[in-house]
Amino acid sequence: MEQSFIYEAKGQTLIIHMPAELDHHNCRNLRYETDLLMAENYVSKIIFDFSRTTFMDSSGIGILLNRYKQIKAGGGVVSFYGASPQILRVLKIGGVLALMPQYESKEEALYR
Repeated sequence: MEQSFIYEAKGQTLIIHMPAELDHHNCRNLRYETDLLMAENYVSKIIFDFSRTTFMDSSGIGILLNRYKQIKAGGGVVSFYGASPQILRVLKIGGVLALMPQYESKEEALYR
């Protein structure tokens, strides 16, 4: 099972393709890697892709909220797409759904 993150930069947009499982182990990597990417590039929009994700715990919520605050503070936007009903439930409980727009596809998230 692939547990690494795939990053895709499109101008000032960073698309983060999430792994199948998002837990405290790989959240450390996500925090570290996105810190580096955001320091090296001017990122004003982050899009999280949950299409491969089947499990997420509270540390996943923590990193999403952390990145949201960081980008929002700079006037940017954070959104997501591809979340299954199970992941949507976790996002709703964690308060993420109230903060971030949800899209059906990468294209929709990119151009909205």
